[in-house]
Amino acid sequence: MAIIHRATLRPSKLELVAGWAPGRPWGAAAAGAALEQVAAYRFDDPAGEVGTETLVLRAGDTLLHVPLTYRGAPVPEQEEHLVGTTEHSVLGRRWVYDACADPVYVAALAAVVLGGAPQAEEYVHVDGRRERRDPTARVTGSGGAADVGPLGAPSPTDGADATTVRAGHLELVVRRVLTPGAPVDGGATLTGTWADQADPIVLVSARRL
Repeated sequence: MAIIHRATLRPSKLELVAGWAPGRPWGAAAAGAALEQVAAYRFDDPAGEVGTETLVLRAGDTLLHVPLTYRGAPVPEQEEHLVGTTEHSVLGRRWVYDACADPVYVAALAAVVLGGAPQAEEYVHVDGRRERRDPTARVTGSGGAADVGPLGAPSPTDGADATTVRAGHLELVVRRVLTPGAPVDGGATLTGTWADQADPIVLVSARRL
């Protein structure tokens, strides 16, 4: 499950992404555009240490798909993939990374796409208790209950509309620029729906190498 605190972040997630995304090969639409959050979903970290959240953002007429991880300490080997740091009013300083380079996110993504694991249930701390809330995006992996196994360190490569992640025996293509109705060239997929997107849209595709 994902435990979410009602908190203030300075700078906000959107401010961090707005300063980072235009420098990525897929982020041209974010340059000079006001980013609007359309939806979001989360995965579980079995160790409960790393927050994983994927944002669906509108930049003008373009939908961007931005997976992030939140950590309580810097990770030197991921320094080149740091989106930025933010001050969380409950948890303190958080280091925000491009999740496509984070082994915790990549393992969770593979478990959902190929292994049939569900997205995280979300709970919010309210007056000392946890209240369940519905995520703003619903995602589903097409794989069965196969054991993905250990993957090792991910190696991401950004393109004009997607990031290709090699991790062990898997290749995961994380679509960054979302196109409703776009075809899939075989393999397993992660699809999502949200308000105003009733037809499932492909977010990620995966294949074994």
